[in-house]
Amino acid sequence: MDNLTDDFELTGGVGIPCIGYGTWQTPDGEVAAASVAAAIEAGYRHIDTAAVYGNEQSVGEGIARGGVPRDQLFITSKLWNTERGYEKTLAAFEKTCADLGTDYLDLYLIHWPASEHQFEDWEEVNLATWRAMCELHQAGKIRAIGVSNFLPHHLEALMKTDVAPMVDQIEFHPGCMQAKTVEYCREHGILVEAWSPLGCGRVLQNADLGAIAAKYGKSVAQICIRWILQHEVLPLPKSVTPSRIRENADVFDFELSAEDMAAIDALGEFGGSGLHPDKVDF
Repeated sequence: MDNLTDDFELTGGVGIPCIGYGTWQTPDGEVAAASVAAAIEAGYRHIDTAAVYGNEQSVGEGIARGGVPRDQLFITSKLWNTERGYEKTLAAFEKTCADLGTDYLDLYLIHWPASEHQFEDWEEVNLATWRAMCELHQAGKIRAIGVSNFLPHHLEALMKTDVAPMVDQIEFHPGCMQAKTVEYCREHGILVEAWSPLGCGRVLQNADLGAIAAKYGKSVAQICIRWILQHEVLPLPKSVTPSRIRENADVFDFELSAEDMAAIDALGEFGGSGLHPDKVDF
């Protein structure tokens, strides 16, 4: 990857820009609209949001302000847990598109898996939701479909359907590598995306990362984003500060050495959210 708009290629041939602009925890209203517009001005063409973020209308306003033709943008949203199931998924998709001001999505994800601790028929719930996603994809309303926070045992049933997931967006950053899920996705042609690539800021004070950043003349955030890219994972950094929005995209003029990649890999578990798909209560 040499620049912000270079693509990973998804199964099925859809290209997805290699860094996305994340909008989780971005306040609804002017903050969200202005930050999305600033990201587009900084060169981002991949915008990631979700219904549960509560800011899709403002994200849509920011996209409109950005002034870039729709076909030059890659817009992702996610189906929230209360809308699982075939009919609810179809309705939720239409609402998301209306709120964003678009008539199609480039990528739509199931935000969290239905799991055994909440549903006896959890696999059937996921499959009913996935059936609606596949139908929307086959109708041309979604260019690519996938999941978020799915572990291998959640993915198994979906892999047997006519259209397998193309993306799994998971928590991934130094100190939280989810190696088994990443390995499974690679074996099955699923692109891994990294939410919370900076550990919601938790990893930025790590002394070892600070020392590596100083060596390259980069920020710890830039080191984290570069490390993720070199693992062939797609990072989704979030900031509402224009200078940091630009900084998070400035990661193509250096490469981490194999030794520094290994050192970051070996940091052990730290900075994670603690959210486990089989234990969350939402």
